[in-house]
Amino acid sequence: MENETQKVVIIDDEPTTLLLLESAIEPLAEVVAVTRSLDAFSVIKAQQPDLVILDISMPELSGFDVCKQLKSSSETSAIPVIFITSHSDSDNEHIALSLGAIDFISKPIDIELCRMRARNHLTIQHQKSMLARVNFELEAEKKHLAITLNSIADGVISINAAGEVTFINPVAQRLTGFNEAEAIGTPIDEVMNLRDASTNARLLNPALYALEVMRPVAMSFNATLVSKHNQVFRVEDSASPILDENGRLSGAVMVFQDVSEAIEMAVKMTHLTNHDQLTGLPNRVLLHDRLVNAISGSFSNKQSIALLLIDIDNFKYLNDSLGHQVGDYVIATTAKRLTSVLGTNATLARVGGDEFACLLPDIGSGYSADSIAMACLRAGREPIEIDGTPHQLSFSIGISLYPQDAVNAEEMMRHADSAMYRSKSKGKDTFSFFSKDLQHAMHHRVEMEIKLRQAIENNTLAIYLQPKYDFEKRMVMSAESLVRLFDENGKVIGPDEFIPLAEETGLIHQLGKQVLQKSCEFVAQCNKQGQTFKIAVNVAAKQLSNPGFAYEVEDIIKEAGIDASSIELEVTESALMHDFEQTRDILYALTDLGVTIALDDFGTGYSSLSYLRQFPLNVLKIDRSFVIDMDKEQQAHDIVTAIVNMALSLELSIVAEGIETQAHFSALKDLGCHLGQGYFMCRPIMMSDFFTKFISDTEVA
Repeated sequence: MENETQKVVIIDDEPTTLLLLESAIEPLAEVVAVTRSLDAFSVIKAQQPDLVILDISMPELSGFDVCKQLKSSSETSAIPVIFITSHSDSDNEHIALSLGAIDFISKPIDIELCRMRARNHLTIQHQKSMLARVNFELEAEKKHLAITLNSIADGVISINAAGEVTFINPVAQRLTGFNEAEAIGTPIDEVMNLRDASTNARLLNPALYALEVMRPVAMSFNATLVSKHNQVFRVEDSASPILDENGRLSGAVMVFQDVSEAIEMAVKMTHLTNHDQLTGLPNRVLLHDRLVNAISGSFSNKQSIALLLIDIDNFKYLNDSLGHQVGDYVIATTAKRLTSVLGTNATLARVGGDEFACLLPDIGSGYSADSIAMACLRAGREPIEIDGTPHQLSFSIGISLYPQDAVNAEEMMRHADSAMYRSKSKGKDTFSFFSKDLQHAMHHRVEMEIKLRQAIENNTLAIYLQPKYDFEKRMVMSAESLVRLFDENGKVIGPDEFIPLAEETGLIHQLGKQVLQKSCEFVAQCNKQGQTFKIAVNVAAKQLSNPGFAYEVEDIIKEAGIDASSIELEVTESALMHDFEQTRDILYALTDLGVTIALDDFGTGYSSLSYLRQFPLNVLKIDRSFVIDMDKEQQAHDIVTAIVNMALSLELSIVAEGIETQAHFSALKDLGCHLGQGYFMCRPIMMSDFFTKFISDTEVA
């Protein structure tokens, strides 16, 4: 296989000699014969043979002349030349060797001897060719490896068994500050100044450690590299020993990378995960961790822990009316004020939109929860200036103590939240401690919510009707629908106990829908008995916050198959003021359906008459708080009189609530009220009993 690719050029002007040489060489290689010495150089240059066999004595050009041509050209100088000589031609042999010949073939030609000599030189030439190829490939691989090591983003340093640097790539040069000339032969500990990021203590180089333990090792955690120019880099990676083919240790290689940016980013991400972006304060996640740690530590120091939950009063109104940018400014300002109030041991966190929490891990050591709460309240009362206008704010604060009223972090958060709502209910701008009474109220609230949800889901809400007496017709032709809830013992639960809870939890939408459905079904039942009847249904402010409320009412009325005029919806002044534009649009949509609108509890709110005139009102109800005292106090009587006169001038129907005596009844009738309701005429009765008492006999004796 080797000889098939080799080529020999034979130059001789004697046909006999040429024939003998061809027969000797042809089994070894491809033979190109040249008979004219003038053609020799051009043929050899073109053929690039592995061997040239050249006769000395030839006309035109001698073999020596041809050899000189070959050796003087870079393209042919490396081609080996064998001269053909006679046995006694020693002078010519000296000349031939001086010209670069490698061997001689003596005349007369011995074919076997000639073949052996040619074979040996062809073998040598082949080996030289193979060696050149291997060297070329090794050099190419070496260059590729060097390019790779110089191009990778990691630093690479290799050392010998004595710990001296034998290789350093550009990245490692940049990080260490040593160039290649400075680093080679220098102990690696001098080139790499590795230190602990926390303590600045000197660290053992992992390459030296890999030499010692004879296995790959990782770099110490939290390692920094201080460069020759005092630049500091956070680095990490590993080192491995280098073993030769006999398994002997010859050095180690270290690969490392600059992770400064990654660690900095991780620190930032950790901070973002645990801190509020607007205020920079710890968030709920970090507060929980610190609260858990504080509880764990309290076992040893025997100190109580306090958690204060701080809510900005009326923040939603401020945020909605002045915009979120102003809201953010208020939050940031509040955070700064609270931070200035609290000690260094306290943790102030932002746990919600307008809620902050303060963890006091060591109550009793120089400060107390109530003193901190008072300081927070004082800070909250300081006006915040917005666009040149001072705005007065306040806080509601709830306090939970460990271990007095909670057993873990979650319970402390819940109890502080409950105490904060207690402060809200007490009028705001105050603080409250969690107590057993509050815990009982909290449990009662949870139980009440469960009862309410079950009643709504099972459609078991009870509807009571309070008749409305028509003063002129002396008949009951309408009623107010009142919802009631029963406990497990069949006892009636009043609306004052569960309606606020329904509004707080959002259940008011489902509750209101069921009350309206049952009321419409009752009207339909009356219509089947040949009686026209009208029912008033109370509507909560949150129901009017639903843009689709009018469509919902329309669907319920259509499903019941009754006239919309049979339904009256009662709204309070505060409900009208909640979202003026949307509420007005909804009421006009309801009026277009044919539903009448009644203003309930008139005189107890804060709305102005100019506002009320912009709503499509049909009925005005006089609140019982005025009616109850009108027979005892002249001022109350005058107020009722003024309300009646105003309603009559506005052409509104008038309904008086809370009629409990004959005097109430007579006075309101004389003033010109259209309808009245109260215990004097009839207490609210269950819807199922209403037919018997009023539908068949609608006149009052």
